[in-house]
Amino acid sequence: MKHFTGISDLGPAGLQAVLAQAAAWKGTHPKHLVDRLLGMVFFNPSLRTRASFEAVMARGGGGAIVLEVGNGVWKLEDRLGAVMDGDRAEHVKEAVPVLARYVDALAVRTFAANVDDDADHADPVMNAFRSLSTVPVVSMESAREHPCQGLADLLTVQETFGKTKGLPVTLTWAPHIKPLPKAVPNSFLLTAAAAGCEVRVAHPKGFELHPSVLAEAKAYAAATGGKLIFTNDQDAALEGSAAVYAKAWGPSTAAGLGADAVTQHPGWLTSRRHLELADKEAIFLHCLPVRRNVEVADAVLDHSSCRVVDEAENRFHVQRAILDWLLNPATLLHFDAKALSLLS
Repeated sequence: MKHFTGISDLGPAGLQAVLAQAAAWKGTHPKHLVDRLLGMVFFNPSLRTRASFEAVMARGGGGAIVLEVGNGVWKLEDRLGAVMDGDRAEHVKEAVPVLARYVDALAVRTFAANVDDDADHADPVMNAFRSLSTVPVVSMESAREHPCQGLADLLTVQETFGKTKGLPVTLTWAPHIKPLPKAVPNSFLLTAAAAGCEVRVAHPKGFELHPSVLAEAKAYAAATGGKLIFTNDQDAALEGSAAVYAKAWGPSTAAGLGADAVTQHPGWLTSRRHLELADKEAIFLHCLPVRRNVEVADAVLDHSSCRVVDEAENRFHVQRAILDWLLNPATLLHFDAKALSLLS
């Protein structure tokens, strides 16, 4: 049984197959999910993720059940050996196998606690669903990764430039009003490396990503001919870049920085000056939601080079390819070779 909770579930070849299928289906609505039911479990709020997955199921001829933990659904305990004398009335050890008997796949959204990077990297909630479910599990974001977002990011890049291999792309840290999880930057780094990009990651000192994520990205880059560059010099990272991805995230818990560290680098807000350092044809990316004039300036978001809406649309396209891969495994064995060649 397959799951999709991280890029490692696909690997570089699987990633290319999914992107090719997503691109090939654009403009069409194949009924590939008839009589299929997706159970969607939200531990955290959502706009694009919920709407896009529900749209995928409806357009594909299937249906979705949406459950919001703590809002009409019991709060769920995931800790093994927990004494359940608090407000979590049900354990995932019962809840997950029960839900799995009602649906064809389970989709889960849960955020990092942002207290201990090692604990978040262990991805306890998502891994509990993986281990307890008898149907495929797909991540709608977890403590460690947001893999569907990473796929949508790279589909947007591929559509714009006709390729990903060797393309210079920059992931730049952005300031925020509070520390945010690292799932999105983790996934952009991992997916871009697996697609063979030259990935430049720029952030202030103390905002390093988890060593295991960096090791995984380096392995993908080695396998695909990609390249990784890590720097504290934002301007140097942006120089000549084809795509600029701005994202706020909290400091490494090993750095010992306080929560206010995310407000201490206002110069990292992405402005038109930053975009002018990139290639003249460069595009701007962000996962949304975005705090205007905190993370990114209006002049960037309102510019013709901004692709955030296209990027959000592409969530739909990559997610139906992923669900097809999970629920109709023979389909991706016959993906269009011409579409795949565009990614090389």
